[in-house]
Amino acid sequence: MLHEQAFFNVLSDETRRRLLALILREGELCVCELFYALEASQPKVSRHLAVMREAGLLSVRREGTWVFYRLDARLPQWAADILGLMAQGGARVPLFQRDAQRLAVMPERPMTCCR
Repeated sequence: MLHEQAFFNVLSDETRRRLLALILREGELCVCELFYALEASQPKVSRHLAVMREAGLLSVRREGTWVFYRLDARLPQWAADILGLMAQGGARVPLFQRDAQRLAVMPERPMTCCR
C-alpha cells in the first residue's frame, strides 16, 4: 500500500525523479538500462529503485538474470495522476531529455536482445 508521505519523499529526490521519468516514458526498464541512461553507478540506481519499490511505486519482474521495473499497477489514482503530470512536464526538462536520448542509443538493450 502506498503512503502519501513515502510517495512525496520519493519525488523529493532528483535521481528518483529521473528514474521515474524514464520508466513512465518506456513502461518497463531493466536496471542496466537505467544506470546507463543516468550515467550513474549500478549500486546507486539499485538503491533508489529499492526505495521506490518499498514505497509501493514500482513492481519488479525477473527474466533470467535481468531485473525489470515498472509502475505498480495498484497505484492509487491520485498518485498515477501526479506521475502523469510529471511525465508530461518532464518531456520538456533538459535533464530528462538527455537521459532519454542516452537510453535511445544504448547498445544491446535487454528489450531488443532478450525479449
